[in-house]
Amino acid sequence: MKTTLQVAHIMGCHEIEICYKRPLFNKMTLIKSSEDADNVLREFVNLKRIDLKEFYWVMLLSQSNRVLGISEIGSGTITGVATNLKEVYQLVLMTNSSALIVCHNHPSGNLKPSQSDKEVTEKLQKLADLIDVTLLDHLIITSEGYFSFSDNHLM
Repeated sequence: MKTTLQVAHIMGCHEIEICYKRPLFNKMTLIKSSEDADNVLREFVNLKRIDLKEFYWVMLLSQSNRVLGISEIGSGTITGVATNLKEVYQLVLMTNSSALIVCHNHPSGNLKPSQSDKEVTEKLQKLADLIDVTLLDHLIITSEGYFSFSDNHLM
């Protein structure tokens, strides 16, 4: 009788194991508004690079909107960043998140969302609906301020 490791070696594949331990509840930051999300993101991101080029981040949240984690999922150029939607939702599933907030910066300082920003948000919303998680907001941040899709009724 072959062991699991021997079978995996023969088949050329390996066993995958995911371990999950959420942060302690009373140590998790609560997000109640877009302003809260902006403040938490500004603690996480390197503000010295915010005017250099575009970056994309995802904030992963529990059912009670407490921050499970934040991840930088994209680094682009002065004019844009490729958004890997698959990676966003891989993180959502791996962390057992119930909600998320996505964010990217505009190095130009212009807080107005582009057509591409709106299209990505629409795709993110459709994917969130499919896997029963809540896309709470999409923030655009600059060194001067932020723009919330949710506050501006764009989602």
